[in-house]
Amino acid sequence: MDSKQLIDLYEDIKAVTNKMVITAQNGEWDNLVQLEQKCRQLTDELIRNEAKISLSHELQQRKIEIIHQVLDDDAKIRSITEPWMKKLQDILCTNERKRNLQQAYVSSNIY
Repeated sequence: MDSKQLIDLYEDIKAVTNKMVITAQNGEWDNLVQLEQKCRQLTDELIRNEAKISLSHELQQRKIEIIHQVLDDDAKIRSITEPWMKKLQDILCTNERKRNLQQAYVSSNIY
């Protein structure tokens, strides 16, 4: 892998995180998971190769710009998914409390 291919890999990650933002905005959770897996594969490839390659100043600056964009996308994704995850967690906790209450009621009626 050369420096151009490394920057292309960063660009691929940026493209996937951008798609993740759109997918999260549309509430397409299954697609979001698939894109997250794709992003993870690209990131793993990046980790395996990045240390071997030195970048020119210009490419280093491009890399920094891409990283900032990826981080911005990540923040947008979190701003969408975290409230949804909290709501889901609240629903699950409420259901668990109901189940516990039902079990306690059933247990107390046995005697």
